[in-house]
Amino acid sequence: MCGIVGAVAQRDVADILVMGLQSLEYRGYDSAGVATLNGTGVINRIRRVGKVQSLADSVAENGLSGGTGIAHTRWATHGEPNEANAHPHVSSDRIAVVHNGIIENHEELRAMLKANGYAFTSDTDTEVIAHLVDHELKSSNSLLVAVQKTVKQLEGAYGTVVMDRENPDCLIVARSGSPLVIGYGIGEHFVASDQLALLPVTRRFAFLEEGDVAQVTRQGVDIYDVNDQPVEREISESTVSHDASDKGQYRHYMLKEIYEQPTAIQRTLNGRLEAGKVLDSAFGADAEQHLSQIEHVQIIACGTSYHAGMTARYWFEELAGVSCNVEIASEYRYRKSFVRPNSLLVTISQSGETADTLAALRLAKEQGYVSSLTICNVPGSSLVRESDMAYMMEAGAEIGVASTKAFTVQLAGLLMLVGAVGHHKTMDSEAEARLVSALQSLPAKIEQALNMDEAIQSLAEDFSEKNHSLFLGRGDQYPIAMEGALKLKEISYIHAEAYAAGELKHGPLALIDADMPVIVVAPNNELVEKLKSNVEEVRARGGLMYVFADKDAKFQSDNTMKALEVPVCDALIAPIIYTIPLQLLSYHVAVIKGTDVDQPRNLAKSVTVE
Repeated sequence: MCGIVGAVAQRDVADILVMGLQSLEYRGYDSAGVATLNGTGVINRIRRVGKVQSLADSVAENGLSGGTGIAHTRWATHGEPNEANAHPHVSSDRIAVVHNGIIENHEELRAMLKANGYAFTSDTDTEVIAHLVDHELKSSNSLLVAVQKTVKQLEGAYGTVVMDRENPDCLIVARSGSPLVIGYGIGEHFVASDQLALLPVTRRFAFLEEGDVAQVTRQGVDIYDVNDQPVEREISESTVSHDASDKGQYRHYMLKEIYEQPTAIQRTLNGRLEAGKVLDSAFGADAEQHLSQIEHVQIIACGTSYHAGMTARYWFEELAGVSCNVEIASEYRYRKSFVRPNSLLVTISQSGETADTLAALRLAKEQGYVSSLTICNVPGSSLVRESDMAYMMEAGAEIGVASTKAFTVQLAGLLMLVGAVGHHKTMDSEAEARLVSALQSLPAKIEQALNMDEAIQSLAEDFSEKNHSLFLGRGDQYPIAMEGALKLKEISYIHAEAYAAGELKHGPLALIDADMPVIVVAPNNELVEKLKSNVEEVRARGGLMYVFADKDAKFQSDNTMKALEVPVCDALIAPIIYTIPLQLLSYHVAVIKGTDVDQPRNLAKSVTVE
């Protein structure tokens, strides 16, 4: 959610820090701040509410010198969005701290620190860390030791960076539950919550693991594990493109990423299909050994990724003959669950750092799953490191908060997983060859679906004065209706709900009137006639329908229904193809509504707190 950038260098770092924050704006935030240590050992700090550009303007106007600094974009958890609550927070004009996460025992620590004479100037849990480090320095022989003693008192999640006026060439970094990455330079080193922030200055990174504390200086990086023992973390070369954050010809990142889907799908398929088969190696070097044992699949995810898992459940049970359950990660964590024999745990997360999904994986490891697999877009992320197998999505960086290309790539990866599990079970070679052929047709079919853009842009005008909407689907299109509703509410702020169309008569029909647009996804499959009956139920009650269907489904536009033609495709990939017009609809409605498409209010791209 929040963004962190830090640097220790021989040059002034304020511009590097601010540019890093600008690269992390997609994560969602409400205020931003930066602090540097100048040559006289003084902490200079600037904080602003609103966009990073406001902070950048203030830094340019006031000037911030110094080779050591930290910066942060805040997404409010404790305390309202204002300048006093913005990071960095300071203690005794000596310690400055930035922090992602939530300190659950902050009230207890606050009371202790107040009793020791510390005055608080914010409502945040983060300020507790600054004062606690200052307090521990009084009985510690180094800043490193003080921070190690501090983090042992913290309960909750944190990714934090500490700067000390008395140690001007050093940053101390600590990670528990909230990701941090170290960037390696020559005579300078960096830290961030996402490697995207550091790509202009380095391409060599090491990811901190749970409980790690690192001392970062110009000369080098020393990392200590949860037991305060020195450890080495692998340094890898990033292949992420620095220009991923360039909108190019597009007005918004979201639209750019919608149009990148054919390329993203092609990337995720490359090298993973061969001679009509899905290669087990797509899921890791030892995947064949793991997948051959599977008799049940448990999928855990949040938000859009949960909808991908819901779709995959239909595929696993129909195509692979393997039972499948899907659960929201935050619910899975807090109930007692039964693990079936030879179960595969699948986690889905674009970032690989989704807090609830990561916690669910750690819980599941204690419950007897035969293996774990993550479908993820970020190499080196926590889910990738902590899972037995990993399917790397290769979707490219996704900047828009509302996920588009990551969702369709997740679906493609899940369909490949169905093929890989299936050929170890009951799926015959002919069925697998059909699955592979359908996957290979995806880029071209998505290109065809994108040709609907102009018609959908015109249709979106009908939503300019609407405040509510209903999405309907049946079978494996029901989760796609759920995803369509989520997209519309995320970026246009129109209240949207999705239902399995057969549920209409069990309550939702009460909502139908001329002011409630009803959006239907209706491929020509074995359920289309049932769906037509549900459509008639809506029309009979004065509802206005918007139906996305292929020509063979034979829906005709009239004064109560607008039918838009979706390309004919294999039923296996219909959920992916029918996602495209729903993404375009939500985008164009949001543009008409005048909302912030790429950074919708109250939301963050990577949800790294519970």
